[in-house]
Amino acid sequence: MTTYGYTLMSEQSGPRELVGHAVAAEEAGFDFEVMSDHYFPWLEEMGHSPYAWSVLGAVSQVTERVELMTYVTCPLMRYHPAVVAQKAATVDLLSNGRFTLGLGAGESLNEHVIGQGWPPANVRHEMLAEALAIIGSLFDGGYVNFTGAHYRVDSAKVWDLPQNPVPIAVAVSGEQSVATFAPLADHLIAVEADAELVRGWDAARVGHGSSRKIGQLPVCWGPDRDASIERAHELFRWFGGGWKVNAELPGPAAFAGASQYVTKDDVADSIPCGPDLEGIVKAVRRFEDAGFTDVALVQIGDESQREFLATAERELLPALRG
Repeated sequence: MTTYGYTLMSEQSGPRELVGHAVAAEEAGFDFEVMSDHYFPWLEEMGHSPYAWSVLGAVSQVTERVELMTYVTCPLMRYHPAVVAQKAATVDLLSNGRFTLGLGAGESLNEHVIGQGWPPANVRHEMLAEALAIIGSLFDGGYVNFTGAHYRVDSAKVWDLPQNPVPIAVAVSGEQSVATFAPLADHLIAVEADAELVRGWDAARVGHGSSRKIGQLPVCWGPDRDASIERAHELFRWFGGGWKVNAELPGPAAFAGASQYVTKDDVADSIPCGPDLEGIVKAVRRFEDAGFTDVALVQIGDESQREFLATAERELLPALRG
């Protein structure tokens, strides 16, 4: 049975607001909550980007049931893998085993801030594979020493570990990333309803056990369709370049330039907008038909969250589970 999640979108809400949204989403009946981990928003209009791990710590204390997940953290440059392991173990302990560590190869938008440049995709994949080895070893307990092409770890140990290792999910987008990370991670993350990704992931994981496939879908629910399209265009037009382009752009000004020709019609064609819940259900079903086991919704616009969550509790979640 598919589980349905809610996205704590840190690029469009402040830290206090995110904690409140987390409580309301659990009360509305969502099964899990994922949180983005950025240093910058994609666009100036979004207006926020608090530190995800502080917010997750707070969320772990005000929720009781929902699973929590980063969607996703980049353990390559801004964070060293050994530090990510420590953070993930701490959040899992605070949440009593409700945390999954979602990882990805990152975006220049967030990683360039440390002033070390931005490596090409194949190098980032090498770095992520080493990071997974380091994090997994630290989750296993004991002292870890590691010398690789990209990282060195000297006598590191995570002192506060949960009884069971934190599950790790990795974001993939094509054959290369699937082949590399399927044997190394527990679960798949993807933002497109691509059945080929799922089939490739399962084939590459033969002998490694079952795996969740966790997707994400932006929506802009609201009582007025035109106003919803306007809001989605203002805050989410950045999606138009696709992830291969978006990963290389260094800041909100670059995203504004890259998305200047994305029209409201383009947004409306790609994102369910307005009061029609059937459009959201159909979009979720595409993920399910592709083999995804979990789908997290992103409601666009901070000011619309409470009304969306109330509608999700009354109508949307029952329709999805119908």
